[in-house]
Amino acid sequence: MTTTGQAHTDHQTGLTREQVAERVSRGEVNDVGERTSRSIGEIVRANVLTRFNAILGALFVLVMTTGSVADGLFGIILVLNSAIGITQEYLAKRKLDRLALLHAPTTRVVRDRRTTEVPTREVVLDDLIDLRAGDEVPADGVLLTSEGLELGEANLTGESDPVQHPAGDEIRSGTSVVAGSGRYHAKAVGRDAYVNRIAEEARRFTRTHSEIQASINTLLRYITWVIVVALPLQVWSQWTVVGDQGWQSVVLRSSAGVVGLVPEGLVLLTSVAFLLAAVQLTRDQVLVQQLPAVEGLARVDVVCLDKTGTLTVGEIALEDVRPVAGADVDEVRCALGALADDPNANGTLAAVGHAVDPPGWHRTATVPFNSQRKWSAACFDDHETWVLGAPEVLLSDGDPLRAEVADLARRGRRVVLLARSAEQLAGPELPADLTPAAVVTLTEQIRPDARETLAFFADEGVEIKIISGDNPETVAAVAREVGLDPGEPVDARGLSDDPEELREVLRRSVVFGRVTPEQKRAFVHALQADGHVVAMTGDGVNDALALKDADIGVAMGNGAQATKAVAELVLLDGRFAHLPKVLAEGRRVIGNVERVANLFVAKNAMSLVAILAAALASLPFPFLPRHLTLVSTLTIGTPALFLALGPNRQRYLPGFLARILRFAVPAGGIAGLAVIASYVLSGRGHGVPPGEFSARCEIARPGAALDLACVQPSTGATITLLVVFFWILVVLARPFRWWKVGLIAAMAVLAVLAFALPAANGFFGFHAPWTLVWQSLLTGLVGAVLIEVLHRWAGRSRPPRRPGADPAPA
Repeated sequence: MTTTGQAHTDHQTGLTREQVAERVSRGEVNDVGERTSRSIGEIVRANVLTRFNAILGALFVLVMTTGSVADGLFGIILVLNSAIGITQEYLAKRKLDRLALLHAPTTRVVRDRRTTEVPTREVVLDDLIDLRAGDEVPADGVLLTSEGLELGEANLTGESDPVQHPAGDEIRSGTSVVAGSGRYHAKAVGRDAYVNRIAEEARRFTRTHSEIQASINTLLRYITWVIVVALPLQVWSQWTVVGDQGWQSVVLRSSAGVVGLVPEGLVLLTSVAFLLAAVQLTRDQVLVQQLPAVEGLARVDVVCLDKTGTLTVGEIALEDVRPVAGADVDEVRCALGALADDPNANGTLAAVGHAVDPPGWHRTATVPFNSQRKWSAACFDDHETWVLGAPEVLLSDGDPLRAEVADLARRGRRVVLLARSAEQLAGPELPADLTPAAVVTLTEQIRPDARETLAFFADEGVEIKIISGDNPETVAAVAREVGLDPGEPVDARGLSDDPEELREVLRRSVVFGRVTPEQKRAFVHALQADGHVVAMTGDGVNDALALKDADIGVAMGNGAQATKAVAELVLLDGRFAHLPKVLAEGRRVIGNVERVANLFVAKNAMSLVAILAAALASLPFPFLPRHLTLVSTLTIGTPALFLALGPNRQRYLPGFLARILRFAVPAGGIAGLAVIASYVLSGRGHGVPPGEFSARCEIARPGAALDLACVQPSTGATITLLVVFFWILVVLARPFRWWKVGLIAAMAVLAVLAFALPAANGFFGFHAPWTLVWQSLLTGLVGAVLIEVLHRWAGRSRPPRRPGADPAPA
């Protein structure tokens, strides 16, 4: 937002209520209207206006015009699929919005001479902002006053060391106050603020790539063209065969064939599998913002980690205090506690204060820490002057302690020196008689679960790249602590911008330090160009663009809002150890969706073969839509729902669509030929003579009677189709578990009841004399044997499975 008038404020008064209202009316506020997801309208449109819904919707309308409600049951799938997609995305949106509201920051501003707290989004241009330790900087501006103000700028630069800012310095939003205090006027708010300009591109909503969904979309494109060709052929062939029965018969017979070409349940089952995986992961404190992210992490072969906030908790801790030159350990700890007992303590002193209690010494003079001086000091009544700072500043050139300090630094420790002096402080000048008293080491707090998590990824063949804005040696030391071999750490400041050189460096190195936000993004691009599927974790705004461009972005729940907005996964409690659970869920989804996809595509192939065969032989299409609804429900839809939710630890293998087509298309072809054979045989031994079919076998309207002989060929074809598809289900359900056996048995019982119960066979239009039953069962068994042979042949080209894992679906 740019100002249209000069503010009349100073560092004491602040804006008046009227001035605030004027800026709000001009839109000069700090609210960027940030979106964590698509709007509700966009969600609805994306889930309703699909090719799948268009195909089934058109067929549903056609069937309903015939007055045969029973044959329009497939329309239920249309509504369910859209409802599930809308519900899942809306729930994810609500959860993230609630998370953002729960962590909504506040800012202290001076208005009408009074200091008050307001939501950060309500800060206006020219507001006088009061900063204290622990605050987030909400807008850009220039410091009016500074009392030892230090800002943590890791969110912007990745550098964990705080930066000192005196009065007159420009400060930027997205940073946080580590120590000290200060005041400044907000000169850039909202979209004009630096942090929001960086995040603007990252906030744009993008869809995660899903091999499953892309493959299904490819299938639907193919099927669309198949329907374009098959529909005229189906209508023409049915018109010539059953046209004398009226247009309703033509519509129903033609629609049955075309409905069979649409894998209506496949999209629904994919959505259900993703939805339930997302719900399960939410219970484990993982928010899935886009359904395909669950699948995506299972395909990842490189994980890029930002050290701060991922492997470490983002804070330093006191590790050890080593007295030197005969110093008393109790006196040293008292001196450290006294120095840390400072309301404006910097990060180092704050870490000391968490570990050492203050001794109650009375402070008489203080020199605050300064990044140029690199030391702080204080005088105390009845005690000496104590100084804490960088060893290279406080030690003389020949001091033997320098070697010890250098060794600790190489091992990734942050080292400071505690020194004493008998002189009183006289301004920001070091006393001349400094004597070393203790070497103090601090370390970043490693997440306790980091080592186990990284070991899991190593066992799974997933490469790790640690990318940080920190010192390369420090990053390498953290890598060693979590069990990685960092090799030779790389200082990114010396890297070339050439993509080929960058790819070569990434192939041979694991740890990278001093990496800029732009370089993080370039690293992701280079890895992708090398054929990798990349996941990126992070918590700061400096990670946002890299997270957006990665195949899977993983944000920490306590990270920057812009980062969470672009990530596909948010670890609500910030625990990196949840990622193995996400990977396991992804594998389950991929393996199980592939398993059930074979069922749906086999049905599509069967329908196409039946359409072509019926047209060539001048036969009525063997089924009505209700018959295919029965077969789909018992052998495909209901079993697929359970199979999609079962355990599956098979590793991801590329070629999802190719494997499906290799098995499902010939399996569907076998089923289609078996159906036509059964229909022809049933018509010869039962039913009515072909010449009388049109006169005697008009499809019954409500209340009308139908010659039972007319339905016998369709009954026989349905029995045969059930046998063949039950065997397809059997081979895809392997290896068997008790629940799989129970599922198949239950579906078989329901199939028998559909023929045995008078109400059921009346609804479906079945009539099955025993001779017809045995003939149809025998034809189906021939098809089942061919399915078994196909299954064994298709399984030869698959890689060996892991011990204890389910085999890859056919």
